[in-house]
Order: sequence, then structure tokens, then C-alpha cells
Amino acid sequence: MHTWLQDFRYAVRMLGKNVVLTLVIVASLAIGIGANSAIFSVVDALLLRPLPYPQPERLANVWLHSPGLGIFRDWPSPGQYIDIQSENHSFEQMALAQSRTLTLTGREQPERIDALRTQSTLLQMLGAKALLGRLLLPEEDRPGKPAAAILTERVWRRLFNSDPEIVGKSITLDGNPYVVAGVLQRGFMLNAEVMPSEEPMDKLDVFLPLPLAADAAQKRGDENYNIVVRLKPGVSIPQAQADIDVIASRIREKDKRDSTFGMDVVGLQEQVVGDVRRALLVLLGSVTLVLLIACANVANLLLTRAAGREKEVAIRTALGAGWQRIARQLFTESILLGVLGGVAGLLVARVSLYVVRAMNPGNIPRLEDIAISGTVLAFTFGVSLVTGILFGVAPVWRAIKVDLNTSLKAGGRSGQSDGGLQVRRHHLRGLLVISELTLSLMVLIGAGLLVRSFVRLQSVPPGFRTQGVLTMQVAANDPKYKDDKPRANFYREIESRIAHLPGVASEGVVSVLPLTGSVGWGGINVEGYTPPPGQELQVDLRTASTEYFRTMEIPLIKGRFFSEHDTAEMPTVVVIDEKFAQRFWPDTDPIGKHLWFDPKKPLTIVGVVGVVKQYGLETDGKIATYFPQQQNPGRDMFLVARTSSDAAPLSAAITREIHSVDPTVVVYGIRTMQDRLYDSLARQRFASTLLSAFAAFALLLAAVGLYGVMSYLVTQSTRDIGVRVALGARPGDIIRMVVRQGMELLAVGILAGLAGAAALTRVMASLLFGVSVTDAATFAAVPALLAVVAFAATAIPALRATRVDPMVVLRDE
Repeated sequence: MHTWLQDFRYAVRMLGKNVVLTLVIVASLAIGIGANSAIFSVVDALLLRPLPYPQPERLANVWLHSPGLGIFRDWPSPGQYIDIQSENHSFEQMALAQSRTLTLTGREQPERIDALRTQSTLLQMLGAKALLGRLLLPEEDRPGKPAAAILTERVWRRLFNSDPEIVGKSITLDGNPYVVAGVLQRGFMLNAEVMPSEEPMDKLDVFLPLPLAADAAQKRGDENYNIVVRLKPGVSIPQAQADIDVIASRIREKDKRDSTFGMDVVGLQEQVVGDVRRALLVLLGSVTLVLLIACANVANLLLTRAAGREKEVAIRTALGAGWQRIARQLFTESILLGVLGGVAGLLVARVSLYVVRAMNPGNIPRLEDIAISGTVLAFTFGVSLVTGILFGVAPVWRAIKVDLNTSLKAGGRSGQSDGGLQVRRHHLRGLLVISELTLSLMVLIGAGLLVRSFVRLQSVPPGFRTQGVLTMQVAANDPKYKDDKPRANFYREIESRIAHLPGVASEGVVSVLPLTGSVGWGGINVEGYTPPPGQELQVDLRTASTEYFRTMEIPLIKGRFFSEHDTAEMPTVVVIDEKFAQRFWPDTDPIGKHLWFDPKKPLTIVGVVGVVKQYGLETDGKIATYFPQQQNPGRDMFLVARTSSDAAPLSAAITREIHSVDPTVVVYGIRTMQDRLYDSLARQRFASTLLSAFAAFALLLAAVGLYGVMSYLVTQSTRDIGVRVALGARPGDIIRMVVRQGMELLAVGILAGLAGAAALTRVMASLLFGVSVTDAATFAAVPALLAVVAFAATAIPALRATRVDPMVVLRDE
């Protein structure tokens, strides 16, 4: 122990003698280790840490799919739930659930509430406990019981001021009374990743019973529910999938579904992670490469310092110190540097996580759970130790290979002509620089592909004009809007009032606004088209008002938009998009053709509009149909207004007009369309920005590494350079000689980096849009950029070499 303490104290003194070098090394390691810790904290929260429910590995969701209809994940129906419940052999518990947005009234201002109608088993499966009152009861799964409500602790505190007497009191949701039966303990959370719905939600606030009537088994077309299950002990997801496949085949025959219909059992952890897994692994791989580059750079810096300590090592060896003793001392110094880099890295990681939350990429689930946990601290400590050992190997290897006689005879000058300018004689230094160049090129190419993909995606036209459009959601959920006529009258009235506001150029409403995450699709029949047996045509279904298309500037291709005459008393009409028209009437005019849900109520096509990117710029949606608001009025609608003034005061004026018509209506989600477009690209922007930052740091480290090696070679070769100059070498000859050595290293690094990038970028295929993983422009531009930076890093030492005075050098020798 005394020897270890002696080594530690000596290491501290040695690092303190060269504060600048120590700070440079610690800063390099801090960025490399900190980036790894930050990304690992995300990986830990999403991929490694279990969900906060009892035995989460046994929890799963059941989804429908029909790839032949373009449906890869769909919600089941109550009838299908009952079939699964009665026929499965894999599930210990099951629960049916349906999320809804409700309006809480009876307060000064109506409040939007995200509610979940569900059966009593769900809260049990998820380990919920009551802070006040009780949970849902099994008898509430059947009709006939008074309507109860279970509040989350968060909404109890926010909306009810933590009222300790809340249990037993009545609240009004969508005009219907509910008795508060309980409040959940703090910390219980059920969010959109665990319980996806057609209407994007954040965190569920209220849990309501979902009683199943006697005819629930016949409700097979209402596919708008979640099914959550707990597997029996010892049953795996693949085993449950085999079981559900048999049930799906029977449902396919019974309901005459298309031949591709099936069901998926998706583990809850996998569902929450979703498509984020691949992006996280790419980022984790990238920061690992950056850390390796930092290690190579630090190893080169320590080799430079080791060259100046050769006499010290030689004297210690001459006095009887074995190579093990020398190696232990040097490893102590490098591990100390690694630990210091790790401590500084934790600060970098904290700042990085703050930046991640500030950027709010929107595709990272459980963002609030991401933190520097004990696991992350252990990871950082382990990485610091491994890093210290890794970059300490090169200096230790050089030290134990010191030639005792040569070093002692050199009089402390450390071999002024140690290999001259021939970099190949410095195998270890050259290999480290090549490694840096190779790894940095791989990270640069990955970043280049993501940046090009993001630029391509930004250039995709969304099918409408986003500038100057203010959007908001309007929830008319009061019971008085149960029928079509009051709903139609309400929205007609608010549109009329908003249209007269100063600064409003046009306005309209739509049931599903593009780029909001809302979905709405269903089957429809087309005149003259007979689908294959067991199949139906799936289309996007949207309800829109007369002025919606003009407000969004969705182009009219043929026919007309809706008009004020398209009322409930007039023949039913529909507008389709250009993709729909091209599919069924590529050579004829679709105007006047018919669609229908009910053969007795045909819908006449009166217009064809441009295709809209409904679910994202990178996604091609289904063919789309629009129905007039006056003939098919919705309750919850998106209101859009094209403005000619500042949106902030205008949004307040619009809200006042809506509440002047009905103060019970909730107005929420007020945002500009430009903001919605910006947020829809958050995932791609986040990945490309983060990887670009890593690539910039990798490029800087590679340049510093190459500069350090070439500076070292020039310093060690001043005698050789002086002799050449004395013999008539011109400055250009010296520059070419030095630059050629750097370019040799660069050439090898680029060749190795291109090969590595071609292999590793294949895992990025799902993250790219409109760009191949072997994109020629990226694979050409990135090496060129690296070559320019490497040339600059080599040219500076080369210019310094031309200033060597041969008289001074020869006199010193």
C-alpha cells in the first residue's frame, strides 16, 4: 500500500509539473468520456432499466396488422378482445382500454383532461396503489354501476389543490357526473409510449371504468382500443405470439378479414423503445469511436512527454528499478489522468443531458427518467479506468524499450535524430495517428449521411403552406353537442366570428391536422372497384370545412372545394386527393364518380386536391378523402387561421371569440403550423446535430494528433534538417519532405476509414431519407474535408522546419 501511495504522490507531482499538457489531456478525455456517459444514460433509461411496473418483462400489448392493406399496427376491438380472452393459453391477466380527451367543467375555466377508460385489471397489472380511496373494482367492469373516477396524484394536486376530502365528491367530465373514488400514489405514470392512442396524449390524468355490455362480442368493427396483457410465468413473447397466431387465424376466417390479417404480441419495453433503439445504438457507437480517438490522441501526447523522460527512466533502471516498477508508475499516472477526465466528463454529461432536454427531440420516450444514476456513475468510473489503461499502454511500451546506454550517453537530449523525418521509423506514433484518422473519417461519414438526409427531408414539399398559419384544437365535448346539428352550428358560428377578426385572412377546421400525430383511417368502397376477397380499401378519413383548403393553401387539381351549400340537407359529397384519383382514374375525370360507406348513401366526388404529407415528410400516407364539416360534423376539431399579424395576440382574440359562443369549450394546443413542421423533424434534427458535434470533435482530435506527431518529428529532426539546408536544400524541399510524411499517414487512414465506414454505416439505413448508406457525394466530400484539415495540420510544422538555422544546429552538435 505504501508503494501505491508513493506512486500516486509522484504521479500528482509529475502531472503538476506540466499543467498545460495535463489540462489538455483532461479536457480531451472529459469530452470523450462525458459524451459516452450522456448517451449511456439515455441507453440505460430506455434499454437497460426496466419499466416502473411489477415484473415488466411479462407485460405486453396486442396489436392488429394487415400489411396487404398498408396497416402495420392497428388497435383491436372489444369483440377481438373477448375472443383472445376466451381462447388464449398464454395470458395471466388482460385489460381492455381506450384513451379519450375529456373536458372537465364546473370550474372557472374548462380543462382538457386525458382520460383512460379501462378495466380494473389494468391498474392491478401496473402495480398502482391508492393514496386516497380505492382503485377500480371488478364489478365496475360490468354495466350498471355508478360512474367512478380515479385521479392521478399530479392532477389531484394541480386541479383540485390536493383536497384531502376529494374522495366521494362529484366531478363533471364531458357534461357527465363522475364520483371520485380514489387518488393514485405519487409517481405512478401511464404515458403515450405505454398506451398509444389515435389522439396524441402526454400523460393520462384520470382513469374511468370501461364496462363491457352483453353485446360486446359483436362489436368487431370498432377497432379503437388497447389490449394490455400479463404473460403467465414462464411464457415468453415468442410462445405468446405462436398462441395469438392461432387465434388470429380463427378471427380472420370468422370475420372474413384479408389474407394478411394477423396479431402481434409486443413486449411493453420494446413498444416504449420503438424505433429509437437503432438511433441510440448508432450514437453510442459514434461516441465510443470519439473516445477511442481521444485515447489515441492522449497516447500520442504522452509519448511526446515520455521522450523527454527517457533519461529519467534510464537512471531509474540503472539504479535497479525493474520494468514492472516503471510500468506501474506510468500506469498510475495514466489512470489518474483517466479518473480526472471521468470526473470532468460527468460535468460534460450533465450539461449534455440538459441540452438534450432543451432540444426535446420528441422521439425519446421516458425523457424525464434520463439522469446520471448510480449505473451511469459506475459506467463512467469503469470507462475512466479502462481509458486510462488504454492510452497508457503506448508510453509504457516505449519506456520499457528504452536503450539504457544510448539514453545515458545522450546527455539528456533524448536522441536528436531519433529516426529523422521518416515517420515509418516511428511505428507506434504513426499507427496511433492512422487510427485517429480512420475513426474520425468513419464518424464524419456517418454525420455527413445524416446531414444530407436531413437536408433532403427539409426540401420535401408538405403539400401545404406553413408560413402564417396559426393552429389550435377545439374540444366541443358537452352533451349538447351529441347530435350533428348543434355541432355543425357551433363550428359555423365560430368560423364566422373568427373570419371577421382583424389580422385573420382566412380560417377553417379539420378533424385531423397534418404533422400532429393524429390518425384517422377506415375502409371505403369505390365505384367500379371490387377489392380482392376478404379485403377492403383503406383510406385516410378527414372532415374539413369550406375554407380549410384555402387557408392551408392545399392546391385544387380538379373540380371544386366544398361550399356553403354542402349542408346536411343536400346530396353528400367528398373531395379526394390526387393520389386517390391517380390510382383509380388515371386517364379519366373522377369528378362525379361515387364512393360510399353505405351503398344506399353514395358520396359524389366534387373535387381533387393535392397530396398532403399527413404523418411526416418522410412518410407516404394512405390515399385521402375529405368530407364537408356541415355534412359530417366532428366534436373535436383543429382550427387553422391564416394570419397577417403577430400570432400571439391573435390567438388570445380567437380564444375569446370561441368562448363567447360557448364558455364550456376547451381550446388548447395553440401553435403555428411552422412550429409543428419544425417539431415533426425533431428526431432527424437531433440525431444529425448530435452526430455532427461528435464528428467535429473527432476531426479536431485527428488534426491535433497529426499536428503533434509532425511537430515532434520536426523537433527531433532539427539536426537532419540543418544538414540538408547546409547542403543546399531549399524551403520548398523541406516543406514537401514534411508534408509528404503527413500525407502518407492520411492516405492510409482514409483507405482504412472508407472501408470501415462502408461496413458500419449499413446499420444507419433506417435513419436515412433519400440517401444511400454508400452515398457517393458523402464518401467523396468527407475524405476531401479531412485531407484539407490534415494538410493544414501538417503544413504548420513544415513551415516551422524551414526556419531551422543550420549554423546554430551544427554548432550545438
